[in-house]
Amino acid sequence: MIRILLDFLIFCAGIKLGDLAGRRRLLTKKRLMRAYLKATGGHGPWSIGILQGSDPLDMKQVPANPVLTGASVSDMDALFVADPFVVPHGDTLYMFFEIMARRDEKGCIGVAESRDGIGWKYRSVVLEEVFHLSFPLVFEERGHFYMVPESSDDWSVRLYRAKRFPFEWEYQGNLVSGYQYKDPTLFRHLGRWWMFVSAGKNEIMNIYHAEELLGPWQPHRANPVIRNDKARARSAGKVLELDGRLVRFAQDNSRKYGRQVSAWEIEALDVQQYRERSLGSRPVVGPSGSGWNRAGMHTFNPFRWGDGWLACTDGRRF
Repeated sequence: MIRILLDFLIFCAGIKLGDLAGRRRLLTKKRLMRAYLKATGGHGPWSIGILQGSDPLDMKQVPANPVLTGASVSDMDALFVADPFVVPHGDTLYMFFEIMARRDEKGCIGVAESRDGIGWKYRSVVLEEVFHLSFPLVFEERGHFYMVPESSDDWSVRLYRAKRFPFEWEYQGNLVSGYQYKDPTLFRHLGRWWMFVSAGKNEIMNIYHAEELLGPWQPHRANPVIRNDKARARSAGKVLELDGRLVRFAQDNSRKYGRQVSAWEIEALDVQQYRERSLGSRPVVGPSGSGWNRAGMHTFNPFRWGDGWLACTDGRRF
């Protein structure tokens, strides 16, 4: 146990481990994760929480947080859960999210359900590929449910349609391909489909657009619409329509990956231009300093429920 904790502390400090086994070596991030999890016997670093309030830009945690952790996953051994998206259907809420499998440290997509938005029951893995999946944006269009997860390891943005919602999904095709597109975010506006994707090392955002969901998708003339800005180039959730405005949520990775989320109002969006403005210097979610979201938060998806708002989010312990 002491050796495991020593490995963890040394790595955090960025120090090379001495000649403890007859040779010098530098601890890797994967070894850090394994050491930490073995030392704590737990799941981490990410888990999922719920926020509530009357204003989607000013919400509070519910006491039950975190509502889902790696330990909630019953059909595989999970390291952690993250990237939640909620879809209301009838009187039930369905939450889709990334599950990081312990066996190969590769992401797949799971689903949980709730009647009140506070208590959640894990159901099952619903989508798995030979490559990593995360950020499962799910939406309804013309009576069908679709999913667009991140599949950057496949160098594509892939579209799936529900064969039996929410459990069975069929691949429909690639919307774009040839690059490592991060956290694709799709929505309709002015009779067109729009897709925001991050590129590079979280400092670039590109836009694609199409008349139909299946395309053809065209790059925006102003790409990259954001460059050299890790504080807002990577999406953190769905684009929200709020009081006639379009609000984009962005990860702030300027200091550290997955630290906090900011809100941006889209002021201009057409095939020629893109412009947005900050909705305040205070993040909509960020590190609490203790507990399940001590070190950061990087997904934020608010939705109307009952007389107010709920939001699904995720938090990082370290």
